[in-house]
Amino acid sequence: MKLKAFPSLRPACIAAAAAWGLLAMLPAQAQTTINLTAIDGYPPKSLWIKEFIDFYIPEVDKRLAKDNKFKIRWNQAWGGQIAKPNGVLEGIQKGLGDIGIVTTAIYGDKMNILAVAYATPFVTNDPALVSRTIDEMAARYPAIKKTFASYNQVYLTNSVVLDTYQVFSKPVVKDLAGMKGLKVAGAGFNLRYLAPVGAVGVSGPLTGYYNQVQTGVVDAAMLWPEAAATFKMAEVAPNMLKADIGAVNTKVLTVNADVWAKLPPEVKKILQDVAIEYRDLLAKIAAEEGVASVAAYKKAGGMVHELPKAERTKWARNLPNIAQQWAAGLDKDGAQGTEMLKYYMDAMRAAKQPIERQWDRE
Repeated sequence: MKLKAFPSLRPACIAAAAAWGLLAMLPAQAQTTINLTAIDGYPPKSLWIKEFIDFYIPEVDKRLAKDNKFKIRWNQAWGGQIAKPNGVLEGIQKGLGDIGIVTTAIYGDKMNILAVAYATPFVTNDPALVSRTIDEMAARYPAIKKTFASYNQVYLTNSVVLDTYQVFSKPVVKDLAGMKGLKVAGAGFNLRYLAPVGAVGVSGPLTGYYNQVQTGVVDAAMLWPEAAATFKMAEVAPNMLKADIGAVNTKVLTVNADVWAKLPPEVKKILQDVAIEYRDLLAKIAAEEGVASVAAYKKAGGMVHELPKAERTKWARNLPNIAQQWAAGLDKDGAQGTEMLKYYMDAMRAAKQPIERQWDRE
């Protein structure tokens, strides 16, 4: 049997087939890789870093992958690898980190412009409301973003990672009389709450509270239940005074301004959009974990003592008007402090918060 000969392929067909074969071997389009170093001085178990790792980075990567034009190679440097908690602002400023989480609460005068929630204790325990209001203020009042620009940074969003401050102590404290003479660790601005009840504030980052209480440097620490559970505070401070001092914004996600200027517009948009979702996620978790964390604290051996309502009111009323002091200081610098205070309190009133003191109206 003879095999049937097939006609030879035409030269044009052969050339076309070769071209298609070459195209199939090439990527649809070139992909640009962007290197970003993310920093914070706190360890990965900290709520805001855990969610940055588990949510922010994967969500940014997923959105970038949709058109496959850009990819970020993340270098994650947490827990003081590049900067300690009180060095993140400077680390991003100098370009040691490209993107990072600045703990504004420990920066005193440098970040005073963002301290409105600290200046208005006993107003709200709603993390989502506080974080959303602060971002509205950052968009409305130029001085906030200008403050970050002065440190060579671009403000993306703030974060509230706590439902409300409480006092965790080694000795049993059930009322304001029990606070007298206590040395209490705190973040900075919140130390101003202590003098009217006879306590002494000791400034320092959250990572040091356990050792400070354990070694007797302080008798107590002002922090929130989730952090108390995460950092095992029940082992050294087994008494929680449930005072519900309030939710405050303590973090800001920023990007080095020089790095930001070089990023493509579509990458900037994704980093910004996901930052807002990250903000809302942290607020949601902070609210949800507050109750669960108190239970975890109790399970670890802690006891909860609720401050009587009359005592809580007394604490709030005995404070000097730190809110108007804060606003007046900003007014002197032309930063619209009085307007910002009113805007914030108006937002709290509109949301029908359990306001113990009308800080802007006295």
